[in-house]
Amino acid sequence: MSEQNEKTQPKESAADSSAEGSPPGAALKEAEGRLHHALRELSQTSWVISLLAVVVALAVGGLLIIAAHPQVQSTASYFFARPADFFTTSFQVVRDAYSSLFRGAVYDWQAPTLQRSIRPITETLVYAVPLILAGLGIAIGFRSGMLNIGGQGQIILGVTFAGFIGYAMDLPVGAHLLLALMGGILGGAIWGGIAGVLKARTGANEVIVTIMLNNIALYLLAWLLRQQWFVQTGSNQPQSSPVDESARLFSLFGAGFRLHAGIILAIAATFFVWWLMERSTLGFELRAIGENPDAARTAGVNVAKATALVLIIGGALCGLGGAAHLLGTEYRITAGIAGTIGFDAITVALLGRSKPLGTFLAGVLFGGLKAGGVLMQAQTGTPIDIVLVLQSVIVLLIAAPPLVRAIFFLPRPDGRSRSRRRREKQAEEVAA
Repeated sequence: MSEQNEKTQPKESAADSSAEGSPPGAALKEAEGRLHHALRELSQTSWVISLLAVVVALAVGGLLIIAAHPQVQSTASYFFARPADFFTTSFQVVRDAYSSLFRGAVYDWQAPTLQRSIRPITETLVYAVPLILAGLGIAIGFRSGMLNIGGQGQIILGVTFAGFIGYAMDLPVGAHLLLALMGGILGGAIWGGIAGVLKARTGANEVIVTIMLNNIALYLLAWLLRQQWFVQTGSNQPQSSPVDESARLFSLFGAGFRLHAGIILAIAATFFVWWLMERSTLGFELRAIGENPDAARTAGVNVAKATALVLIIGGALCGLGGAAHLLGTEYRITAGIAGTIGFDAITVALLGRSKPLGTFLAGVLFGGLKAGGVLMQAQTGTPIDIVLVLQSVIVLLIAAPPLVRAIFFLPRPDGRSRSRRRREKQAEEVAA
């Protein structure tokens, strides 16, 4: 045993001496390689790109806030004399604007009562409910290889069906709400199904069809609001009667809060879409036609049926979002009740990478931007249009991941950094 130990000891010491005698830059190169590997893994992660897109959007919004603020403009006039004034004022202006945005969206620590302090997060969820539901409907289409741009029209039809049932029928509590929600689902499913059937039977481009259906839904609602049998009110304004109390979504926190049971529907819909797309046979078929319709057809998938179902299910979720918006907060059908929810839902689905959880979180984020933008404008004078700029920059960066990687110097998914690509290009030029 002693002889064996003596034989092994020189080997260990030799290994130690070789490690100690290694070049000083070897450890540095190894650490650099590990860093590049970690950055490459991050650059391939979709949620990191989405998070960085939000960071860049906030930075761009900060620059616009600085450029538009009169106090900053006044300090810029004597920038070279006292540059500290310019930077200090710019920092304070951006800090106050984003602080107000946070206080209006999440928690207002300056409010006099606890109820007023936590009210902002409930307002964020109120705005997020229709965005989440419609975003899930759009996301199903994206995952299935179809661009459903008709969320706006499907929301309008959902509002129309749910609202008419809500004020034109006299039903018991519970049954009335359930029937109104089902009407919203049916209205959206019908409007999405028109595009789905045309796509499946004739090969019509779903982008063009859904855009045209948006316009048809808008003008259809405008016509209906001029019909006495539909609005059932003596008002000269183009609006309907309010939905009955029995058809309204109940409040979760009582008086002083607008948050309603629609958030429960949004959470349930998120779990449903996850189960549908990740655990069900139908979801596998939908994802298969999104990856390769020809291969899916060869594997026995009824592509025409699946294509129609994609837009029917997506339209149903958008219609449910419209119904929740009406029955939860608005209560009356008006010409502009859908606002820009359908188009914002496309952004929500893109930011959420068409995944259920991502879409839910993206809907909450956009709901927070909308809720906080009101307080930001009221207290700091910052134009609420800054929120639209933030949303637009996020969409731009989500659609161009290489731009995000270039801004943060992340390597491409193939593992080559910018400096390595430059060296390879120089070597090719020398060789040529």
